[in-house]
Amino acid sequence: MTPQSTFMICAPVRDGQLDSLRKLLAKMNTAKAVGHADPANKLVAFGRFERLHFARFTIIETKIADEIKAFGVTPRPWQSTLAFLGDCDGDKDSFLAELVAHAEPGLTKLFSFCVGFPDANSEGLLAWMKSHHVEPKASYVNWIGRTVKQVHEEAALHQSLSAYLQRIVDEVGRENTRELRQQLLSHVEMEKQAGRLILTPPTPTPCVWQVCNLLHKIGIPLLLLLVSPLLLLIAPFFAIRLRMLERSDPELFIRPDRKHIQTLSAQEDWDVTNQYSVFGDVKPGIFRRLTFEFILLLTHYAARHIYNHGFLARIKSIHFARWVFLDNDRRAFFASNYDGSHESYMDDFINKAGWGLNLTFSCAVGYPTTRWFIKEGAAREQAFKYTQRRHQIPTEVWYKAYPDLTATDLVRNSRIRQGVEIRPASDAKIREWLSLI
Repeated sequence: MTPQSTFMICAPVRDGQLDSLRKLLAKMNTAKAVGHADPANKLVAFGRFERLHFARFTIIETKIADEIKAFGVTPRPWQSTLAFLGDCDGDKDSFLAELVAHAEPGLTKLFSFCVGFPDANSEGLLAWMKSHHVEPKASYVNWIGRTVKQVHEEAALHQSLSAYLQRIVDEVGRENTRELRQQLLSHVEMEKQAGRLILTPPTPTPCVWQVCNLLHKIGIPLLLLLVSPLLLLIAPFFAIRLRMLERSDPELFIRPDRKHIQTLSAQEDWDVTNQYSVFGDVKPGIFRRLTFEFILLLTHYAARHIYNHGFLARIKSIHFARWVFLDNDRRAFFASNYDGSHESYMDDFINKAGWGLNLTFSCAVGYPTTRWFIKEGAAREQAFKYTQRRHQIPTEVWYKAYPDLTATDLVRNSRIRQGVEIRPASDAKIREWLSLI
């Protein structure tokens, strides 16, 4: 199994260079879809990187910084920042090296708009990118171990079997399931021999990753168990303080600017999958900051060890997601790649995992007030939707390695492959497998 990694390179944009940078980023996109990358663009040809699932360039700006004034805090200055982030197969360091090897001139041109580039103390572009890399506090992968190569091979398998099944079904008979399966298997073997189908076996899981993953899986619960007496001791004080803050949190029921919504909407629904980025302040005070970090620690654990095969809570439409702290943990950035429309994405979370939204975002400025951490909040639908749209930022360039395929499609295609490689136990199972094709 090949595990997945994330990367995020962040650097402030030089004063007066923002418009020029935006114009350069726009050249990376296709003419057909706003903000969608041309896989063969001249700056960073995303399509040549076989390990890259998703990538984006976004300029992180804060046009809602004044909201923190409602908490009696003076807004902190924030310089517009270029962020280059993505999700890849294997370790991020080797992938960053691959990026530099094949796209150094384009990356150099893009990062030349950033403060401190080139750094006099840097050993080159790769070293500079690593020094500006930001680790997420929590990340989510829809299916750990599913590679880009696997996605493409299984999609080709599904297309080949679907076309062949339509040709033979009338001849063989719809009820003759065993004969249908046998002919489909023979077809697969012939296509593989002809080189038109490839089903690459999974690679061995890296030993270092296995050890680290096991230590993380055991270590976090063990650590929580060790500190549980302390957690039980402070729980009443935590609850009292939490409720005091929840009752005193200011309400910010502000309608997002129409022009801002139009800018965001112009980038959406060009494909079955969309991108999402939000940015804002963490509520002031050490209590909120430590609470936020603890919740994201638990979120990362759950995403890594529990929700790692096709769903996050009850949500099945997310491919990748991450939570990142910036500005010395005073600001938070969230990015995801999801299937369906923006409205359905929000409704999914509100209806299926509103408590999860409250846990992971209620410590952010502008979020609708909660009660006992998990109640209300996102349940106040209009206030929540206004908040997330206000804090959402446009993505300048967005790339997806397998357009037109949803997370549900990927699961289906993997099940089809499994049915090819492992004999179904009964006629009912064979019929179920055939229905997937």
